[in-house]
Amino acid sequence: MDSVEQLRDEVVACRLCPRLVEWRERVAREKRASFADEQYWGRPVPSLGDRHAELLVVGLAPAAHGGNRTGRMFTGDRSGDWLFRAMHRAGYASQPESVARGDGLRLTGAHVTAAVRCAPPGNRPTTAERDACLPYLERELELFAAAPVIVVLGGFAYGVVARLTGLRPRPKFGHGVEAVLPGGRTLICSYHPSQLNTFTGRLTEEMLGAVFGRARAIASTVAADRGGQR
Repeated sequence: MDSVEQLRDEVVACRLCPRLVEWRERVAREKRASFADEQYWGRPVPSLGDRHAELLVVGLAPAAHGGNRTGRMFTGDRSGDWLFRAMHRAGYASQPESVARGDGLRLTGAHVTAAVRCAPPGNRPTTAERDACLPYLERELELFAAAPVIVVLGGFAYGVVARLTGLRPRPKFGHGVEAVLPGGRTLICSYHPSQLNTFTGRLTEEMLGAVFGRARAIASTVAADRGGQR
């Protein structure tokens, strides 16, 4: 029987994509000057969070000097700073920042993952690399089938989740766009908290916070309905 632990072990050991293996390991050797004294993770990055999550958050891929360095999704980069601040305000994260494994961050009611598990050059995985990673996310979606809400960060993650869940018709991606997936789960779209989006004001703290506030409201309604059916 599949489990979160089994999936994690398989992800961390994966070497399916030669370009990604070469890149993640080269970055881990050469390092960024500001992290020269740190030991980089340099492997596929496992997801993190609560195994009883009501919310599944799906990003694009780890950052070369973020998750690829720290070994934890959205940890140690500015995208993660934005994400975990928003999740903290919504009550999903124990603290508003995530700088390293072992920093005390705990997620309650939420699980964070990505469409691709290795840092890609230029943050752009190829189609083949995306497809090689699809089975991992597909299994994760099944493991967290009871989670009533999925938040996708960016159009890439939206396309992958829509494909895996069989979403038809597929609404045009946009911040705050919602869709009901086959089986009844709610999908909420958000712009990715990348520096391109946050520095230009395309995504604001209020916009990202609203997405997680909406996710919390939907999950609470579903939990109340399920409780009333007992």
